[in-house]
Amino acid sequence: MTDRRRRPAGRIAPEALAAERGSALEGLDWLGRPPEATASLLYRLLRLVARFIIFVVFRFRIRTSGQENIPAGGYFLVAAAHRGWMDPFLVMQALPSQPRCWFLGSAPSTFTSRWRERLIHRLGGLLPVWRGGVGIDQHVASARAVIANGAVFAQMPEGTVSGPAGLIGPFRTGWAVIALRVDAPIVPLAIAGTEELYLGRRMVSRVLPVTSARALAGLDHGAEMPPPGTREELDVARRMSDALAAIIGPVVESIHPRTVDPVEHPRRFRRRLTWLFLRPGRLDRDG
Repeated sequence: MTDRRRRPAGRIAPEALAAERGSALEGLDWLGRPPEATASLLYRLLRLVARFIIFVVFRFRIRTSGQENIPAGGYFLVAAAHRGWMDPFLVMQALPSQPRCWFLGSAPSTFTSRWRERLIHRLGGLLPVWRGGVGIDQHVASARAVIANGAVFAQMPEGTVSGPAGLIGPFRTGWAVIALRVDAPIVPLAIAGTEELYLGRRMVSRVLPVTSARALAGLDHGAEMPPPGTREELDVARRMSDALAAIIGPVVESIHPRTVDPVEHPRRFRRRLTWLFLRPGRLDRDG
């Protein structure tokens, strides 16, 4: 008898998923409009609904500090450690409702149904990526459009939710290449406590002082940026990633103990909440 069950999305290559749905538009091509900085009525309403679910239904407790470091708008936000589906909500919790925050996010893991894609398209806040598709120019264009409109362009440079609690993972260099070409203020955000979720879970975030691509790369003020697409640009991007990891990493380690509950603390609905919007995996997150 033929097994007609559909394979989990996480086990299908992004290119195969794109072919199955008939298109793989990314970034601004998918959005089809300028990425707005103003919070719409629908966005404000759904934000209130999300806050009710997070704080009342799930009873999550989130402490945020450092908001005095947030610029007025038009900046690049880089957050770590990325450990679960709650991370974007911690980013939004740390920021005001407007200017809007736009994430460069995975299309395969987000567009799990047509209605969900249509809702996100109308709501805004995501510029989708199909890994293995187009190059980085599309994402640079997305970042420029977001920042030019006075909104916030957000990335999580680890690119995965794997890794031990309280420590950041290796940073990929794509975010740094985008930051180099856009040359906007960079706001680091340290987050902790999202690797394991249960009723009443404590989470912490801290907004760190604004920096820049030049400062992270060790370039003098007014120095020319490396030519796009060159080995020099990639070398500078790697230096930036190492420098930013050195800034965020110790802060994540310092705030993580504030999220740890005693062993005897009840962890109700742990597995269900941890993997609510992710393909189920190991709870220890060692890999």
